[in-house]
Amino acid sequence: MADGIQSLADLLFMPYVVGVLLSVGLFLTLRLGVVQLRRLPEALRTMLAAQSTGATGVLSPFQAFMTALGASIGTGNIAGVATAIISGGPGALFWIWVYGFLATAIKFSEAVLGVRFRQTQGATVQSGPMYYLRDGLKSPALAWIYALVAGVAALTTTPFTQPNSIAVALNTVFGIRTWVAGIIIAVLTWAVIIGGIKSIGRAAEKLAPLKVALYILGGLTVIISFADRLPHVLSMVVHEALTTRSAMGFGMFLAMRYGIARGIYANEAGYGTAAVAYGTARTTQPTQQGLQAVMETFIVSFVTATISAMTILVSGVAEQSIAAKHAGGAFVTSTAAVANAFNAAVPTFGGWTVAFCAFLFGYTTLIGWAYYGEQFLEYILGRRVTLPYRWIYCLLIPFGAVLKPDVVWAWGDLMNALQVFPNVIGLVGLSGLAATYARARLESPRT
Repeated sequence: MADGIQSLADLLFMPYVVGVLLSVGLFLTLRLGVVQLRRLPEALRTMLAAQSTGATGVLSPFQAFMTALGASIGTGNIAGVATAIISGGPGALFWIWVYGFLATAIKFSEAVLGVRFRQTQGATVQSGPMYYLRDGLKSPALAWIYALVAGVAALTTTPFTQPNSIAVALNTVFGIRTWVAGIIIAVLTWAVIIGGIKSIGRAAEKLAPLKVALYILGGLTVIISFADRLPHVLSMVVHEALTTRSAMGFGMFLAMRYGIARGIYANEAGYGTAAVAYGTARTTQPTQQGLQAVMETFIVSFVTATISAMTILVSGVAEQSIAAKHAGGAFVTSTAAVANAFNAAVPTFGGWTVAFCAFLFGYTTLIGWAYYGEQFLEYILGRRVTLPYRWIYCLLIPFGAVLKPDVVWAWGDLMNALQVFPNVIGLVGLSGLAATYARARLESPRT
């Protein structure tokens, strides 16, 4: 089954999804005046932005930023990146960087359009690509298609991919059975999402900064421990990304396919989820949330994803796993590969750090995506679906924890590929409006 699903996902990713996302990312980068570089200093300052006086919304701008950051920095940044390196070669990291740069313009557009076209009714905010597809692009049919695909994707990917990687890490490091881990994760997820977006925002505000800081500290420890291998690894990353056929058995297209696929998983640009998260912010300035989205994508693509890749490369774990895979022997991938890399630098404690980070990464993604899926399905079925959806979402988590990782990631690739197409049509069609916000002066909000 995994082979069949992966084959279909591969057909979509190469060349369709890869070509579309690279093209749209380049188009928006140029149309928005390279906003990711031109306004990077401003983007740094907006991370701690205050809410605007009289603004509608549910979360503070910082909570919205942390909800988006918490949801995008998931186990895809650990397990997904490791899988990309071992399946696509070291060159996959280069293509994660390439897509990360272009993805900032995509994420900026999703965020500003999400704020511009959100629907507010009292204390309730409804946001997402379906609203800018319906009200901005004037295409109710495309909005409905997006909501359906994205709703199914949220319900059938995140409750499987994130618990699976958490359970693998806990089993590898502590020997905890995957089904036990799945039940614990499900209960903890239910405890937060049952309270709705405000509860999710409060949790993300506390957990997202903690997980990023801890992972950076642990990753830098590993990289410094093997600093003498850095020049060789960086050379290998570039060479493997651009060669047609390398000595390791990889080629440019394989590196590109896995790098961009996992890059999408890592930063989520193109999914449209940024429109949901940033649309909840109490702000009157869409540009403010757009610049926060730039910083979110930068942190995900150039910090956390890079740390995951570099730790398994400099420690030698990646080369060992690739060699074993090609020889038909046993090899480690996913979160276990990163845990082994951390353990190589700091025995025992390194593995514990990865296990704890994998839990935080996966957990914050689970609670963030729970809200995303809720918004998508509410658009089609109304608010009556909210409570049943939350229960079903949590009940699926233990099943995700015990599935084989290859089945989980193959299905995730397929569903996310389908989600991209209607969203990018809206981004291209409304790029003129996004460009206006990319040039807009940012006023200092009053609290």
